[in-house]
Amino acid sequence: MNFIETKLKGCFILEPKIFKDERGYFMESFNENTFQNGIGQHVHFVQDNQSFSTKGVLRGLHYQTGEHAQSKLVRVLDGEVLDVAVDIRPDSATYGQYEAVILSAEKQNQFFVPKGFAHGFLVLSDTATFFYKCDNFYNKESEGGIMYNDPNINIDWQFELDKLIISEKDQVLPNLANAKKVW
Repeated sequence: MNFIETKLKGCFILEPKIFKDERGYFMESFNENTFQNGIGQHVHFVQDNQSFSTKGVLRGLHYQTGEHAQSKLVRVLDGEVLDVAVDIRPDSATYGQYEAVILSAEKQNQFFVPKGFAHGFLVLSDTATFFYKCDNFYNKESEGGIMYNDPNINIDWQFELDKLIISEKDQVLPNLANAKKVW
């Protein structure tokens, strides 16, 4: 596994070693020791989540606050998405900046988003199955969110914004300046 740290300290793109032959392929998608050595920190995942969405569906930007903050290891099992992490750590040099990564079933790449980041994704293919591990359990009272089109973050979603499919809940999220603090 190749670990590439992004401009946002603590966020990593993971590229697996894929062994292909006439039968198909094999890869190790997760190994706790390899993962912890690769990111340089101890993260213990406790929950797996999976979603299925169609082209143009944007989910996010979401996060959990306080003691319920979550790190996520995300990947695409089928299709392709634009995955986005926004640094919302108040004392970070990259506060309010984002990293966008195209994740696909073809590449089998993954994205590690640590605590202190808002996260969202947009489906670029006809459909996508999205899978992620969390290191903390979901807690409704600790939910936080930021509007996908906050002009101060200015995310390039690489998609026609008038064709996005967004839940009612995500359409009324605040901008970063008015969002719940992560801690």
